Amino acid sequence: MADSGKVISMIKMKRIFAAASAVVMAAGVFASCGNTDSSSKAENVGSSHVTEKGEMRDISSMDLVKEMNLCWNLGNSLDVCNADRDGDGQVDENSEKVDETLWGNVKTTPEIFDQLKKDGFNAVRIPITWRDHLSDDYTIDEDWMNRVEEVVDYAYDRDFYVIINVHHDGGGDPDFGAWIRTEAEADYENFSKKYNKIWTQIAKRFENYSDKLIFESMNEVGFDDMGTNQAYELLNKINQDFVDLIRKQGGNNPKRHLLIAGYWTDVEKTCSKLFKMPDDPENRCIVSVHYYTPWEFCVCTNQYNWGTEPEIKTMVNNVNKLKTTFVDNGIPVIVGEYGNCKGNDEVDRVFFDEYFTKLTHDIGIPAFLWDDGGVFDRTDLTWQEDGLLDALHRAVSGEEYIVERIK
Repeated sequence: MADSGKVISMIKMKRIFAAASAVVMAAGVFASCGNTDSSSKAENVGSSHVTEKGEMRDISSMDLVKEMNLCWNLGNSLDVCNADRDGDGQVDENSEKVDETLWGNVKTTPEIFDQLKKDGFNAVRIPITWRDHLSDDYTIDEDWMNRVEEVVDYAYDRDFYVIINVHHDGGGDPDFGAWIRTEAEADYENFSKKYNKIWTQIAKRFENYSDKLIFESMNEVGFDDMGTNQAYELLNKINQDFVDLIRKQGGNNPKRHLLIAGYWTDVEKTCSKLFKMPDDPENRCIVSVHYYTPWEFCVCTNQYNWGTEPEIKTMVNNVNKLKTTFVDNGIPVIVGEYGNCKGNDEVDRVFFDEYFTKLTHDIGIPAFLWDDGGVFDRTDLTWQEDGLLDALHRAVSGEEYIVERIK
């Protein structure tokens, strides 16, 4: 945790911040507060509506996402799977019975969410992979479904907003189990039977949960081996079928808020005119994108530093694309993943996360920090990056300030 007396310094980058102000100042992009001590963190984050069990409010999706403030991913836990994660053609993690510890994280506990709530978080995305837990007729293993519900309840019962999805089922390793892309391309009718049966079971299990539980159609899916128009049409079709299916389910599902995967969840590709949001009689759909730009800094760790004027300008422009394409047209947005950046300069990682969180929050877009287990220690319940928690609190405070590197 950062000392609240840390000196905030340097690199105001006035030209870029002036450009950012021109792009998004109308939405209050540069807002601020001073350093906050840990005792006041929760108070500095806007409070969300406390829902009754099963309450489905008369609230728009745009208003719903504005209630989310500090947001986090329970990554590399329920989304684990037998997979070739290093891309060498061999399965790295392999188990006859896959559980959430396969990729090195501890079993998820209620105390994780107690601490997150104490730290001021009110929204969590719980990625879930189903592919290793299906019978031949696509029935989800009961033990896995029970564990998914148990972990969801850890967050839901503490009044978090919760997002669940189908995650590495649509991932980039079709030779090792990812099936959404290849099966949708090869035989859509058979793909639909599998996809619909999985989501029908999920929707049934969670049908009575309140509007704080959101279903996300899929994760990082695109069809680049097809023609461009055909690829977008296929993604749009899956998303439309997802909405149609959930609306036919029981309980609160006819009015549930739904998160719609963009093309590869990439900002630029999703802002294309070829991407279409589904028709929804309830008008309760939210577009999902991720932000890992530049990839070399965020994911590959080939770029140690971040924060040049061109890099900041790129971030500002990308966030503005989301604003002009979606938010300004009444379509809410959630950034389901961003950040990570592990292995690179810690000061620049915090700078990146604060800058991005502020840009998005100030135009009404919640951003969910990706954490594979290396950001928030799930055993010690402490933050591993010095100054990150204070930075995120500043970013969602709604007050005016210029984001600066912290030395």
